[in-house]
Amino acid sequence: MPTLNWIGKEAVVNHDKEVPFRLLKKIKSASVGNSQNLIIHGDNLEALKALMPFYTGKVKCIYIDPPYNTGNEGWIYNDKVNSPKIKKWLGKVVGRDSEDLCRHDKWLCMMYPRLKLLRDLLSDDGSIFVSIDDNEHCNLKQVLDEIFREENFVANIIWQKKYTQSNDAKYFSATHDFIVCYAKDKKNTNFNINLIARTEEQDARYKNPDNDPRGPWMTQPLHAKSGTDTGYEFTFENGVKWRPPAGTFPRYSVQTLKGADKEGTIWFGKKGDAVPRLKKYLNEMKQGVIPKTIWLYDEVGSNDEAKKDYKNIFPENGFATPKPVRLLKRIIQLSSNSNDLILDSFAGSGTTGHAVLDLNKEDGGNRKFILVEMEDEVAKNITAERVKRASEKYGYKDGFEYCELSKPLFDEEGQIEDTCDFDQFATYIYFTETQTNIDHAKVSANYIGEYAEIEYYLIYKEKGENVLSKSFLKKLKKNDSKKVVYADKCLLDETTLEKYNVVFKQIPYEVKIY
Repeated sequence: MPTLNWIGKEAVVNHDKEVPFRLLKKIKSASVGNSQNLIIHGDNLEALKALMPFYTGKVKCIYIDPPYNTGNEGWIYNDKVNSPKIKKWLGKVVGRDSEDLCRHDKWLCMMYPRLKLLRDLLSDDGSIFVSIDDNEHCNLKQVLDEIFREENFVANIIWQKKYTQSNDAKYFSATHDFIVCYAKDKKNTNFNINLIARTEEQDARYKNPDNDPRGPWMTQPLHAKSGTDTGYEFTFENGVKWRPPAGTFPRYSVQTLKGADKEGTIWFGKKGDAVPRLKKYLNEMKQGVIPKTIWLYDEVGSNDEAKKDYKNIFPENGFATPKPVRLLKRIIQLSSNSNDLILDSFAGSGTTGHAVLDLNKEDGGNRKFILVEMEDEVAKNITAERVKRASEKYGYKDGFEYCELSKPLFDEEGQIEDTCDFDQFATYIYFTETQTNIDHAKVSANYIGEYAEIEYYLIYKEKGENVLSKSFLKKLKKNDSKKVVYADKCLLDETTLEKYNVVFKQIPYEVKIY
């Protein structure tokens, strides 16, 4: 498969592994209620890394609206690839070459490690939707092919963001954006794109002029534009002869037509002399329709509607590039179910959180969201504030926990950060050992879980001696399983460790850096 290359790629391809693991610090004063929803303020690369021990493989739907990279130098949220934070990050990671990067190089360097972490957070039956325009659409598609694999491409959706014409455009009036969709694994038996609910207008197309006891129906031609059958002539029981028009093919087999004729589901018109067509009954239709790849503004909203959504919450100010709530609801409905987790790591104005809460209110669902926002003035004053105000205005039942990124878990000397508590450290230890998420319901005292017939224990107090001694052996489960125990010191000799089938790992030196 062809791959895309750019200046700085070598520095970022594996950079996700070099990002220091940081703890999430909950800010009670900025949180609303007691909820599993999260709003995180901080660099989304570091925030995604911080989420790994807790949410790897658990996110069903990811939606991101990254910088479109139009080249404008003014502060526009969707075009912040030249923001001081990104430029500082590029200089640190890419090095001196960062000074020679064009804006496309910078954008690709910024996106690549973030997309890798997002893929890891997706469940095996999950999917990602990325909003973009023509400036980076081609590059985005190639990077997604590389990270998610080409065979997991699902759709390239065209969203009509404007319904008016820009007469000052140089060549064409741009009225659409793209939303690119990939699956984590399209072959996974649980992967699915849900149907769109049928509308009253669609159902109204079904009529019942002949009072058919099977209910309202509409008809379908018996021929198709393509096929493999060379064609045939069919005579119905009423003597009407039919063959596909020139240049077309039979849609149905002879046996299917015989069965339909016998059951009375062929329509010959009110006078019985029309070209025969097959009846399709409303009660036989699926509960929804397969989504198209063109989404019109009247179905999912436009830029104008997005601004109105925002103004309904923030009448006192505006936001450069929000997305309409209806657009996000469409994406979430297609890609997830009522108890799933939704992630947006370029949260901006918080539309994704708003859409999740709105859907939960509509159908009684229990979806949860994680929003990540980098900009200092946006995270608390816009992203979180919008979700808070929307909950109050529309009566949504859920709130959120507001978090900041704290210091890295390991300090410059390799020691464990003082503020790390037992639960945080246990979660990290278990994840680095097993690459799976800890089940906190099974954690008891120093026991933190079992995986592949190996039990894991952690002796850790923020202040105090964390020693594996003879007295601790009484806390081990009495079975033949191998037992890995993390502690600062071990007072047991090798013979004793072997007798109890214990492997001692010293903190911090044998703690894996993820």
